[in-house]
Amino acid sequence: MSLSQLPTELPNPKSKDLDTKDTLEILKIINEEDAVVTLAIREVLPQINEVVQMCLRALKAGGRVFYIGAGTSGRVAFIDAVELVPTYSLPENVFIPVIAGGHEALGKSLEGVEDDEQGAIRDLKAHSLRSDDVVIGIAASGRTPYVGGALKYAKAVGCQTALICNVRNPELAPSADVVVSAETGPEVVAGSTRMKAGSAQKMILNMISTTVMVKMGKVFDNLMVDVMVLNEKLKERACNMITRVTKVDKGTAAEYLAKSGYNVKQAILMIMSGKSPEECQKVLKDHPSLREALDLIDRK
Repeated sequence: MSLSQLPTELPNPKSKDLDTKDTLEILKIINEEDAVVTLAIREVLPQINEVVQMCLRALKAGGRVFYIGAGTSGRVAFIDAVELVPTYSLPENVFIPVIAGGHEALGKSLEGVEDDEQGAIRDLKAHSLRSDDVVIGIAASGRTPYVGGALKYAKAVGCQTALICNVRNPELAPSADVVVSAETGPEVVAGSTRMKAGSAQKMILNMISTTVMVKMGKVFDNLMVDVMVLNEKLKERACNMITRVTKVDKGTAAEYLAKSGYNVKQAILMIMSGKSPEECQKVLKDHPSLREALDLIDRK
């Protein structure tokens, strides 16, 4: 299929004569079209679940998850991966974003690099890609050469692969074990895939990474109990979580947070079990899920 025939490239009849409309009407059209995104994602939840399971298997085996994209897709990947580190105390080399053109492309448009298949292979080789890793390619068109090069190389290495795209029957499908085709249709501004397509990609990556973090024991109830306490706002958030779970007052929460070395899960375990910081730290090392740790320490 030629570029001009892709749904993401076609003119959207709902935004015809867009340049003649007043600003409020333009905003309404964009807003109405953005509502399409969540509906498109709902249709591919089973495929997203497959990617989550793929990632969980890889991480439990000591592998890593790579996000690969060019332009908007690559920048969206960086946003998701980078924010996992402080939110969940995740090491930086677990979810690894790779963008065509490297870090320069994050703040500057380098559109030509998306055609560099060999560049993708070089970038993955620089990370010493292994067979126990997962490679997730992100491309609105489902045909970006840089992403294709990455997926083909990953398959050759023995990795499991996935493709997140915004078209049906993408060209790169044969290189992916799982294809997530969130069909968001024509953009309000034809071909501007930083709009609905980009929003869908960000939402899907958020869903994948968040669900993986939950299943890795980095969430208790719906609280980010593995957060890095790096500033006053996060210290207050940490104390609020401790008080919600343990019902102690904020002064006591702050005291135990400090005693735990600013580890929310450990502070909660200390309060609820009455055990020492060392005992709680040991339990959490072997059982990173706070729910499992609480159950275990209660039975001791």
